[in-house]
Amino acid sequence: MIDLPFRLKTLRRQHQLSLAGLAQRTGLTRSYLSKLERGLSRPSEASAGKLAAAYGLTPDQLTGSGPEGLDEVVSVVRAHERKPLVRLGTALGYSYQALAGKRRVRSMQPVLVVPPRDFPARQAASPHAGEEFVLVLSGAVEMVVGSRSLRLETGDSVYFDATLHHRMRSVSPRAAEVLVVASR
Repeated sequence: MIDLPFRLKTLRRQHQLSLAGLAQRTGLTRSYLSKLERGLSRPSEASAGKLAAAYGLTPDQLTGSGPEGLDEVVSVVRAHERKPLVRLGTALGYSYQALAGKRRVRSMQPVLVVPPRDFPARQAASPHAGEEFVLVLSGAVEMVVGSRSLRLETGDSVYFDATLHHRMRSVSPRAAEVLVVASR
């Protein structure tokens, strides 16, 4: 079973809603929503339906139950099912593929990245909240994190505070493939 209190709080934050905003959207009280997020109460079917509707989910997807909720409990994405992600970096030469695309609520964002040959401009160095883990799956990259320049070969990894400016480029004969896991 999924951690429903965590899931409810994460969904609310992803939708940039306060408890008051969610209460207004669902017709449920702020105190009841707070109890749900703290695990002090479990939602009734009617409440789960209202919460699911507020987030554009089915009740099964919200609670991770039933056939529609299975991908929320254990999300499997086969190599041929990966979807390209369109992000700011795409215009700068980066190629991204989602690795957890079926799971709607997550605290990590794993992606497969193929970096460009040239660094994007310094102002496009993509700082963001959270932390980031990078593992070079094939090839080699040059990565700049803050003021440090690093050369990473196949099997090398780096973990850093994602609020630092960071960017990478392929430096091997074939374009590198890199696993990037970012937390929110």
